Amino acid sequence: MQFGVLGPLAVTTDGGAPVAVPGAKVRLLLADLLTNRNHVVSADRLIDDLWGADAPANPAGALQVRVSQLRKALGDAEPGGKDLVESRAPGYVLRTTVVDADRFAALAAGSDVESLSAALALWRGDAYADLADSECVRAEATRLTEQRLVAQEKLAAARLARGEHDLVAADLAELVARHPLREGLRALHIRALYAAGRQAEALDSYADLRERLAEELGLDPSPELVALHGKLLAQDSELSPAPAPPPPAAARIRNSLPARLDELVGRGEALAELRHLVPARRLVTLVGPGGVGKTRLATEVARGQSYPDGVHLVELAPLPPGDPGVVDRVLTALDVHEPPGSPVTAADRLTTALRSRDLLLVLDNCEHVLDAAADLVGHLLRDAPGVRVLATSREPLGLTGEVLWEVPPLPLPDDEYDVDAVRRSAAARLFTARAAAQQRTFRLDERTAPAVAQLCRRLDGLPLALELAATRVRALGLAGVVERLDDRFSLLTATTRDLPSRQRALTAVIGWSWDLLPDAHRQVLARLAVFSDGCTAEAAAEVCAADLDTLTTLVDRSLVVFDEDDRPRYRLLESIAAFGLERLEHPDDVRARHAAYFTALAERADPELRGPRQGEWLARLDAETANFAAALEHGGGLRLANALTWYWFLRGRLTEARRALAVDGDAVQEARAVPWRLGFAVLQGAPVSPDELRKVVAGCADDRSAWFVGAAALERSELALADELLPAEPADRWTDAAAASTRAMIAHATGDLAALERWATRSARLFTELEDRWGQLRASDWLGGLAEMRGDHAAAAAVHQEGLRSAEALALWPEAAGKLSWLAWLAVQTRDNARGVELAERAYRLAREQGTDSVLVFAQLSLGIAARRSGALDVAVEHLTRLAERGRAEAQPALYLPMILVELGYAAEQRGDPDAGMALHREAFGVVQAFAVAQGMELPRDAAAVVEAMASAAAALGSPEVAALLLGAAAASRSPLEAPAAPAERDEIARVAERLTETLGPDRFATLTADGRTLSLEQAVQPL
Repeated sequence: MQFGVLGPLAVTTDGGAPVAVPGAKVRLLLADLLTNRNHVVSADRLIDDLWGADAPANPAGALQVRVSQLRKALGDAEPGGKDLVESRAPGYVLRTTVVDADRFAALAAGSDVESLSAALALWRGDAYADLADSECVRAEATRLTEQRLVAQEKLAAARLARGEHDLVAADLAELVARHPLREGLRALHIRALYAAGRQAEALDSYADLRERLAEELGLDPSPELVALHGKLLAQDSELSPAPAPPPPAAARIRNSLPARLDELVGRGEALAELRHLVPARRLVTLVGPGGVGKTRLATEVARGQSYPDGVHLVELAPLPPGDPGVVDRVLTALDVHEPPGSPVTAADRLTTALRSRDLLLVLDNCEHVLDAAADLVGHLLRDAPGVRVLATSREPLGLTGEVLWEVPPLPLPDDEYDVDAVRRSAAARLFTARAAAQQRTFRLDERTAPAVAQLCRRLDGLPLALELAATRVRALGLAGVVERLDDRFSLLTATTRDLPSRQRALTAVIGWSWDLLPDAHRQVLARLAVFSDGCTAEAAAEVCAADLDTLTTLVDRSLVVFDEDDRPRYRLLESIAAFGLERLEHPDDVRARHAAYFTALAERADPELRGPRQGEWLARLDAETANFAAALEHGGGLRLANALTWYWFLRGRLTEARRALAVDGDAVQEARAVPWRLGFAVLQGAPVSPDELRKVVAGCADDRSAWFVGAAALERSELALADELLPAEPADRWTDAAAASTRAMIAHATGDLAALERWATRSARLFTELEDRWGQLRASDWLGGLAEMRGDHAAAAAVHQEGLRSAEALALWPEAAGKLSWLAWLAVQTRDNARGVELAERAYRLAREQGTDSVLVFAQLSLGIAARRSGALDVAVEHLTRLAERGRAEAQPALYLPMILVELGYAAEQRGDPDAGMALHREAFGVVQAFAVAQGMELPRDAAAVVEAMASAAAALGSPEVAALLLGAAAASRSPLEAPAAPAERDEIARVAERLTETLGPDRFATLTADGRTLSLEQAVQPL
């Protein structure tokens, strides 16, 4: 049995299954024992901790009951679990060595980045988050919080020692804002800012601390901080950044910017200007010829920016010329999924996602997709006020408000015979730095300066050309490089006189490097140009017949870029790819091999996406998005589209799936595609008749595609039809698990607890055996729903909290938003309205970004209920009215509409208009009845809640007898459901019952409620 206190109190079996600990007092007892684990806690102290001055009449007996409940919960979850809690005079002791706080302490004792990172990763929120207000755990929670801060400081110091100045400065900013007077933390942040080149911000941070200390505490900064300030002013070399280590595997840094692999030379003034310009203007476009360094300058500028929602690089180079898919590239880069039932365009979906976000979008290489890029940026500038765009292009986007910043070539030497003048030239400094990296002994001196100056002028100061030329110094020597370059220029001048001189310079260097390659290496380089957004070594071998030695040679000569990651990739710069494509022999054959390779990869991946390696394969397919698009265009066809259907569904790319599946294929592929075409169409809200759905399912070649169609029908609230379409006895375990999850969803909607338990448990068991985390996530929705319906809200919250972690790990953001909505709902139903609002707002923001309508409804429902119960009626009515209008407009009776109307009715009653409240409750009851007629399924929980609300309105309208009958009928309807009212719902019932007892007297009230228990709900509401 494992215990977690670094967040909400959590208990899991050794196998990882959550353990439900029932009741607030039992959970507090467990927390008390965990705080004093392996030590006896006296019974008197436990009684005082649990009840304080409100101890029951028999406190020892009450404590024994809670201990028994705790031991039973642990024993039911795992054999031997109850024995962890022992009775030892004068009280009880919990014996355990498996507590996350102990693991944290052991890891935090280390000083290396890995141990400290692992220690902090154990935290799931504030220590004892759900019990921190309890006196018995407050001191322990405070101690753990301090230990967490110390570990965060140690980690920051360790990362600074590794040279991660930019990242540490960004990561500590929020922590310093939360603890502005913590001097050790502030000193680390100041050091990180200074080392990251943000000296002014470092000085500002010190000044802010000094002012806060004086104003709030009447103190001066510590001597250590004063000394640090002095070093800042003196620009002490001790504060200079240590050389950064080589980029680690997975060399991707925050904000989706590529890792910095070498120094940016000669752009200091440009960086300073642009770092002030970009935050001040909505659209800045860096323009200039190919090879002038637009991309590198843009990424370096972006690296110095800080936005609440991050900085995101979107590389457009992989798109074919004129491709309209710019929006899709941005959606993918931002992890925005396409929700079911959404008819909006991709551009509108992106605008919705970004409308309330504050971020910088870097669009790189816009020139070949200029119209699509300009349309998108214009859209964002109009409708997403917090978005700023930094674009790179060979020509302007042509939009109002665009600031053009021309990226010039690097300055050239004034006098080639003046060594100092050559050294001052940025072009010469770049060439020298790159040449010295290739040949350690290379120096810029009196002997080499004239040749370097000549080469810089011949190459027009273009960074890419200079870097390519520098790679040849080791093999040819400086003089040999200049001589060979002259030969190439002679040829170019004779054959390409119409090209601008700068373009001739770049083409000359690429062509010259090409000429120096053996024929086999040239063929590989040209073939690599068919890849979009790079490739793995395996793909290069299959498509290009490239071995590692060849790839390494091309990397060494700066013709291929090597990107380190979990799966290293090789890619071509845009200019080199264009050069290679012009010289590609037998392009159709190469593209056919490319399509065949990625079709095989997708077919290999498809079953892996339903098993233990799901996360790994999702990441692998994510990296090949552009290659799949290219393969679909050049021979992959319907076979490739069929192989990618489940990947597209998991990633929420429904439009892309429908577009790819629309092509023709052979008979076998057509038969596979039909149900997926229809299912994706239904998910996007296309009007498809039930008979057409039945016809397609009847012809399905496999049960999995039949399940997909049935599950899609359920997304539009067609419960009975979905149940009919699902395969009765699926032939494989995965489809069995998926169908069980869908049936659990239907049972949850109709309040059938027996069926819900049967199907949810089956789905969870099968998905766990299959190790499919997406499936476990779906099953957890209904396991949590089952616990909530049975009144075990703590267990439900534990299930959904674990589901949230899984969704975040898999980057399934719509599912993460759904889990947040569940947690918000549970908080509201258990009277924690403040927590409910916090979670619902998080869910709402994420759902709005992802365009997930069902989650938006769920989150807004919690916001509305919390606002009403907190007395903020205007806010409540605003939320709830929008939802009601939406639900009324749906073709099918909306499942959530009765609940919305009930809450609006309560709000009307609270505003002093019980007549309006009653009208809304009547409408809600009518919706429940209409749903039963349309779907052939009852909604007993909703019906009972509506009748309870009617009782409240009837009491307010002066009809206490009717109200009492209604309460009795509602209570009778709940009894067989085994689904008690939630604590917050019980408050409403108790309020009405208390009012009626005062009006009617206890005896009369009891008689009438007993009479009401003999009535059906329809009979009880008939007088109304």
